[in-house]
Amino acid sequence: MADIRKVTEEFAVAPQIAPEDMALAARDGFVLVINNRPDGEVPDQPASAEMEAAATAAGLAYVHIPVRGGPTPDQVEAVAEAVAGAKGPVLAFCRSGTRSIITWSLGQAASGARPRDDLVRLGADAGYDLSAVLGV
Repeated sequence: MADIRKVTEEFAVAPQIAPEDMALAARDGFVLVINNRPDGEVPDQPASAEMEAAATAAGLAYVHIPVRGGPTPDQVEAVAEAVAGAKGPVLAFCRSGTRSIITWSLGQAASGARPRDDLVRLGADAGYDLSAVLGV
């Protein structure tokens, strides 16, 4: 299984996962997988369609919100809506997990759901430095 980093009880991030990790994610209690990686970043990366098929087969909801570089406001909103609509824990992934946690944290900060200091701490606990992104 990939290196899943729990951020909160309801949200975790991971570097690139494999199709076979979807069944393990479902077993671990996740209900939704968000793929923040654009197709074709590297030649051996599984395509979103393959990841979606594996997620569906494992009983997981799946959404593809590809982020190139920094997330746009629309991408931040789309992730926030997907997480808010999930009926349980969410796993988001990209190449390293960085785009996923940044996109999520910007949505949390914009909505006021969590203070920026808390988001920076949660990021650090998961192995990501969000201080520059969140202006803290």
